[in-house]
Amino acid sequence: MPQQPDPVVEREEIVERADRVDSKIRVVRMVCAVIDVICWVFAIVLAAHIFLVVAGANMANGFAQFISGFAGGVNLGLSDLFVPGSEKVAVLLNEGLAAILWLVVGAVLTGLITRLALPVEYRRAWYRRTTIS
Repeated sequence: MPQQPDPVVEREEIVERADRVDSKIRVVRMVCAVIDVICWVFAIVLAAHIFLVVAGANMANGFAQFISGFAGGVNLGLSDLFVPGSEKVAVLLNEGLAAILWLVVGAVLTGLITRLALPVEYRRAWYRRTTIS
């Protein structure tokens, strides 16, 4: 009796699993990219506000008001953490810390999502060790 080939159903199942893994990888990477972009935009807005205050920009200007309002919304409540004598130094310290925290939060979130949601072979390798036998 001749040997019969594997049923087609099994092959379709394997392709379906590979498609699910590929779509999961795409979704995880897209979510991480969105988180990165949002955190970087918040940090850039805070840096722009620091620059406008330190440079002595006209805060009655529409652009300066927009940046100031946006920075007030994303400063993580750190606007009064440091209270030095100068307003410029206070903005530099408080919003500078908030910008750094946004970048750290983004990195931690994307790292956690990547480690928890991606299969092992698709995670970022932090180091590789080669052994010589």
